[in-house]
Amino acid sequence: MPRWTLFIAILAAGVLLVSCLLCVICCCCHRRRRHRKQPKDKETVGLGSAPNRTTTHLVQPDVDCLEPCPGGDRQWGRLLLSLEYDFGSQEAGRRHETKVHRGTLCPTFEETCCFLVPPAELPKAVLKVQLWDFKRFTEHEPLGELQLPLSTVDLQHVLESWYQLGPPGTGEPEQMGELCFSLRYVPSSGHLTVVVLEARGLNAGLAEAYVKVQLMLNQRKWKKSKTSSRKGTATPYFNEAFVFLVPVSQLQSVDLVLAVWARGLQLRAEPVGKVLLGPRASGQPLQHWADMLAHARRPIAQWHYLRSPREVDRALALQPRLPLLRPRS
Repeated sequence: MPRWTLFIAILAAGVLLVSCLLCVICCCCHRRRRHRKQPKDKETVGLGSAPNRTTTHLVQPDVDCLEPCPGGDRQWGRLLLSLEYDFGSQEAGRRHETKVHRGTLCPTFEETCCFLVPPAELPKAVLKVQLWDFKRFTEHEPLGELQLPLSTVDLQHVLESWYQLGPPGTGEPEQMGELCFSLRYVPSSGHLTVVVLEARGLNAGLAEAYVKVQLMLNQRKWKKSKTSSRKGTATPYFNEAFVFLVPVSQLQSVDLVLAVWARGLQLRAEPVGKVLLGPRASGQPLQHWADMLAHARRPIAQWHYLRSPREVDRALALQPRLPLLRPRS
C-alpha cells in the first residue's frame, strides 16, 4: 500500500474523531443552557394612555412568604389596601374589577376605584374585596375574600395597610347574567369583528332577548347593530358576526358596548345589562380588549358578567347630541 494512502486514512480518522468530540461538547452546552433558561411571559400588551379605574391594590404573597398558621389551616394570602375618603367627591359605582395578571402568585395591580358613599351611610357600609382565579370559558374560582366595615376605619386620613384574606363567602349577589362574544381586529384593514355567541343566566321570565352592539367615538354614538331575537330561553344562542371599520388612529378614542335587551311581560324592550370594552374599560373587559390588540388577526372569545345599564352609561358619560337648527319662519 502506498504511503500517501495510509496518510490520508489517518488524517480522515483524526478529523472524524475531532468532529465527534465537538458534537458531544455542543450537546452538553445546549442542555445546560436549556436548564438555566427561565420562562418568560408570552404576552406583553401596551394600551398607551388607558386609565385604570378598578378596585384597589391587590397583592397575593408568594407561597414562601406566607407565615405558617397554627393547626395547619389554609392560608388565603394577604391584601394591601389603601383607603381615602373624599367628602366632596361625586364619583359613583358599586362594583369594579382589576385587570388579570397571569403566571404569578404576587400580582401588583396599582389600580384605583371610587365609590359614592354619603357620610350618613358610612357607619353601615362594608367594603368587600374578592380575589378570583380567572378562567376564560368556565366559572371563575374564588381564592379569598375581605369584608371591611368602614365604621372600624378612621377615614380622616389616608390609610395603607395589609389585611389578611379569609375564605370566600358562599353567598354571591344576584347576577344579571353573562354574555360570551369574540373580538378580532385587523390593523391593516381596520376591521373590528364582533361575534356575539351566546348568553346565560338571564331571567327566565323574559319573553324575548337580543343583543345590541354599539360603537362610541369621542363619547358620542357612532355605529350600531343588533342580533335577531331569541324567545323563551334564559340561555339564548346567537352566533352572529358584525364588522366595523375602525382605523388604528381611532382605537384609543373608541368604546365598544354590548347590551342585552329583552321584552318582558309588558312587551316593552328594556336593557338587562351591558358590557363596556375599550381603553376606558376596567377589569376583565379591559383585559379582553388588550388581548385582542396583542393578538391581531386572531379572534379572542371570552365570557363577561353583565353590569347595570345605569352604571355603564355613567362610566361612558355620553355627551348629548347637538340639536338641529330649524329655519326661521
